[in-house]
Amino acid sequence: MNLEALHEDHGATFCSVGNRRVPRDYGRPERAHRAVRNGVGLTEMPYGVLVVTGDDRIEYVDNIVSNTVPREDGRGTYALLLDPQGKVELDMYVYCAGERLLLFVPPGEATPLAEEWREKVFIQDVDISVATERFAVFGVHGPYATEKVASVLNGASTPDEQLSFIRGKMADVGVTVIRTDAPTGEEGYEVICTTDETADEIGRERPNVELVFDALVTRGMNAAPFGRVTWESLTLEAGTPLFEYELRGEIPNVLGLRNALDFEKGCYVGQEVVSRVENRGQPSRRLAGLLPESVPQAGAAVFAGDEVVGEITRGIESPSRGEPAAMALVDFDVEIGSGLTVRVDGEDVSAELVSLPLVDGSDESGRVPTYD
Repeated sequence: MNLEALHEDHGATFCSVGNRRVPRDYGRPERAHRAVRNGVGLTEMPYGVLVVTGDDRIEYVDNIVSNTVPREDGRGTYALLLDPQGKVELDMYVYCAGERLLLFVPPGEATPLAEEWREKVFIQDVDISVATERFAVFGVHGPYATEKVASVLNGASTPDEQLSFIRGKMADVGVTVIRTDAPTGEEGYEVICTTDETADEIGRERPNVELVFDALVTRGMNAAPFGRVTWESLTLEAGTPLFEYELRGEIPNVLGLRNALDFEKGCYVGQEVVSRVENRGQPSRRLAGLLPESVPQAGAAVFAGDEVVGEITRGIESPSRGEPAAMALVDFDVEIGSGLTVRVDGEDVSAELVSLPLVDGSDESGRVPTYD
């Protein structure tokens, strides 16, 4: 049984993210949303995966990305790949796993990134391979995520620090468990297994993904499966900008992504722009929350009087708040608490500009916009 069939058995319908077909929802996305906020949920994380090896692997990647690559086994970082104008081309998680680096990138981006980087390797001892098909990654999120993971993890304790990881077993399958930077605003872990097969309790050879998925859903504390619709509503409420909606093509200072930037490290592409905006004291725009009277579409204009002061990046009917909510990129000098209007279906509706996050959970997202 493949992973898609497992999702179908739980009632999933599907959508495409990048080049990946993943669950859209399992029939009641709002109910799954509340299950995550009040308990624990499970979702497939459709990353592209790169493996970087060789003696110069850390130096090579560190010279390219916006944050310092960790050198200690079991540690990770969140980083950006910028263009010369300082705009985000990709976001990624970089983990030091012994003699290799594991990079998790947005769906569909692993192969083109590997091809681009290989062309830039000259005399360095670096090998870059695409390993997306070799791994499955499951996200476990909610105020009881730690209890859930601990109930099925053998041979190790759950990691305490964000973006650190341990190795252990679930259902006799070797897994890596990462403490996430809480993109849903709740305690979060990612469980990684290979797509190989392992003998189950009665000796049948079964895919690792099937054994791990089953353990995470049904063993110990039950976890509610959830798809992209719920992922997007959870992350919006948590104030987490996503690559496909908020990040692509923006300068990271505008997004307040200070956790993705090391202002002390050496040169990388786009650093001059990032440093110049930082030294100026504030960017031209910022990312904020918006509470409109009805749900706007991405790209909808935000007005202060007759003046356009921003645009919507995404909007939802917030299950936690019970009202419409949105993220918007607005002019930096528009004050929090301002009464604005937003264009919805050709009509201007009232909206209030608010700080992110929109909901307080059991943890705070590392990507919540921060401006000095």
